[in-house]
Amino acid sequence: MHLFAVDSGVARAHLDSPLLSGEEAAALLEYRAISDGTPVFLDDETMMPVEPLCSWGRGLSYADLAEGTLKEYGRILARFALHQEKRAGDVVAATESDVVAYKRFRTEEQRRPVGVSAWSKESGLLDQFFGFLVERGDLARRPVRVASRGRNALTPRLRRTMDIRHLTFDQFRYFRDVGLGGQHPDSRVNRSFRGSAPHRGRAAADLALGTGMRWQEWATLLLPELGLGLGRPGEACEFTVQACAKYGKARTIYVPEDSIDTVETYCLLERPELAQRSAANLGRRKRDLFVVSRVEPESGVLRGELDGIKREFTMAAMSPKLRRITVWEGEFGLEALAVFICRGGLMPGADSWKRYRHAAWQRMVDLADGTTPRLPAKRWRWHDLRHTYALQLLSYLERQLDGYEAEYEARARRHRSYLTGHIRYNPLLIVSRRLGHSSPQTTYAYLEYTDDLVQEFEEAFSGWLGEAGEEATYAQIAAHAFKVDRPALNGGL
Repeated sequence: MHLFAVDSGVARAHLDSPLLSGEEAAALLEYRAISDGTPVFLDDETMMPVEPLCSWGRGLSYADLAEGTLKEYGRILARFALHQEKRAGDVVAATESDVVAYKRFRTEEQRRPVGVSAWSKESGLLDQFFGFLVERGDLARRPVRVASRGRNALTPRLRRTMDIRHLTFDQFRYFRDVGLGGQHPDSRVNRSFRGSAPHRGRAAADLALGTGMRWQEWATLLLPELGLGLGRPGEACEFTVQACAKYGKARTIYVPEDSIDTVETYCLLERPELAQRSAANLGRRKRDLFVVSRVEPESGVLRGELDGIKREFTMAAMSPKLRRITVWEGEFGLEALAVFICRGGLMPGADSWKRYRHAAWQRMVDLADGTTPRLPAKRWRWHDLRHTYALQLLSYLERQLDGYEAEYEARARRHRSYLTGHIRYNPLLIVSRRLGHSSPQTTYAYLEYTDDLVQEFEEAFSGWLGEAGEEATYAQIAAHAFKVDRPALNGGL
């Protein structure tokens, strides 16, 4: 069986058949509301659709899921279908023993077993798929029995918890300047550095740490959202993130001046060369790009041409896929509007950012000696910077309200008091809103870490961003968080 994913752009550009043109195929997909990324399962020999997998995939297309999520779900089911083929069966005929064998293979027997988080996603999807088969009438009931306490063969054996991994100041600077920036541990220039765009890596790290955004949020930023290219250099800024946010939940992002300064350094020293090299290539691909002719910073609207049609989009509502093909006329010709670009001229994808951090980790390991900070037990992730932001800001806001308090019971009493009598002033809820958590319960997991080493820092993120020795900025961020989230007092709470 072969797995493919729907891509209307590819069909429009490359499909050349006497029976159906690329434009007709793309129009048909649009008419049927088939989303890009929808999984398509074809038979190895006949290349005909495999049922009921294709019908299930079409149902996913109407669930308003992200393109990457659709592709991932398709890979999960294709993996289970392959496992069934090896057991001389198919997904419809799967029994409880098949499901148990698949779970053991994924979590115990394969060369690199998956963890609780990955299996939870797979098990949930398989359970939904079996429910789909029951609704269609292909199965009388799910193949997995419900045992005591609601458990079944798909349930993860271990309980899933948040994997919160934060960085110390020394670790962050080592990651940013040595791993991504190509310096020696003593801050000297490493002339043997063979990495790509060190200023881009350092700017990404400062932006991720300075805002607490998720990877897809900061990696897909557009220049106008940061006020760059609009004649407002070096200013802190605010913008709304929504389409690139988790679950499409809108929130306001505040970017401090030091993060802006680091991004501007990258835009001045490295980005122009990448843009110049790729201008001719983007010019040839103009038909496939969203070419912006007008930017309206006040309303956050971009106007331009896409597929030969005049279009306008609100930046907050633009998907990562649309942002990737958004360009404007720059100094050298067509230039990506994205903040971060790679050699091809467009924004780097998930695999590229993963490759950057893996290479950075290897450099840090190779250069580690007695003078370097202790590296974490696990290879660092971009998401660790979001966790660090949350813990530092939470700790700082607590100290602003109550000062330092070493007794754990007293700290616990304060949190209960915040939740009952001062909910709008509660640092926990402020951080929860700034991170865009769907529930404060997600933010509660950080509380056990606020008594950890991060409490020993003089000020939250003092001197973390920008160049060493510059003025602290996280006091400004914390004050700004209070300004945004604290309502005017009208006779008290």
